[in-house]
Amino acid sequence: MALTGSKCPAPALSVPRRRARRLLLRTRCCEDSIGAQLRRSQQKLQLFPERAAAAGRYHPDPPIPRPRRIILVRHGESEGNVDEAAYTRVPDPRIGLTAKGWCDAEDCGRRLHRLVERDGDDWKVYFYVSPYRRTLETLRGVGHAFDDDPHRIAGVREEPRLREQDFGNFQDREKMRVEKETRLRYGRFFYRFPNGESAADVYDRITGFRETLRADIDIGRFQPPGEEHSPNMNVVIVSHGLTLRVFLMRWYKWTVRQFEGLNNLGNGGSLVMQTGEGGRYSLLVHHSADELREFGLTDEMIQDQMWQKTAQPGDLNYTFMTNGQAFFDPHTGSKFNKKINGVI
Repeated sequence: MALTGSKCPAPALSVPRRRARRLLLRTRCCEDSIGAQLRRSQQKLQLFPERAAAAGRYHPDPPIPRPRRIILVRHGESEGNVDEAAYTRVPDPRIGLTAKGWCDAEDCGRRLHRLVERDGDDWKVYFYVSPYRRTLETLRGVGHAFDDDPHRIAGVREEPRLREQDFGNFQDREKMRVEKETRLRYGRFFYRFPNGESAADVYDRITGFRETLRADIDIGRFQPPGEEHSPNMNVVIVSHGLTLRVFLMRWYKWTVRQFEGLNNLGNGGSLVMQTGEGGRYSLLVHHSADELREFGLTDEMIQDQMWQKTAQPGDLNYTFMTNGQAFFDPHTGSKFNKKINGVI
């Protein structure tokens, strides 16, 4: 006895009905396999609707455009940058900007304004900011560049996950000097300060922030309600040197070794992640290769940024070292490495 509508062969009549039903439920037709492939394909198109629209297989409302840029800004010069003894008497979150730091912030704001105003009449900016005093003050300094057009600021969100690496409450200057020397021997990414964090700990919370940011992009949080969606939205993240390096590491899937070769942005400095031809964010759309090398990117990382300029969301760069055979060192001489490199 066969189930209605099934093209699978029915079990023998001598098999008890309950067992026959179990057999039928376990049996997979060729249509089942095709259906599973189709469902996976549909899920991918739903995850990346811009790709589905290009393929002519997705016809809902137009997808919400991604922000044109994600701009990373390091705070201006702080009292701690000038005098490390400040950390012995002032909590790190309360360290403010120096007079020069305020100038750094205002100069950065003017650069950002000149950059985004080239996009046309509908550009806007949305800010995320660390809750530390020096980053909040930097945001205010940056905001002075928008005094004449405050309607361009789509929103601001204070985000604790963007805070500086925790070095452990009030800091003893001599002990901190020893700790930083020890960190150089141990490795900058994994070394955890007593009562504080390692860069790996920062990576974990930045991973959570990245998922929030991706969700905000997908739901169009940066697009003002009741207005036509603008492709000229810009997200600005005002944070700290190490935190921004970890953010880039997480976004672009850089390795620990690659992270440890990066340099801090200067106070009030910025890096621009801008959408390329396919819709992914690349540092090479705005910056030159020489600028990225100065920041610490290797030739391999720069080649990946070149790929990011033209690739689409959902694509994977299989030639990048973290995604395949190139991850293995062909010079180790092991049988496994010789095999994957076609030697044996």
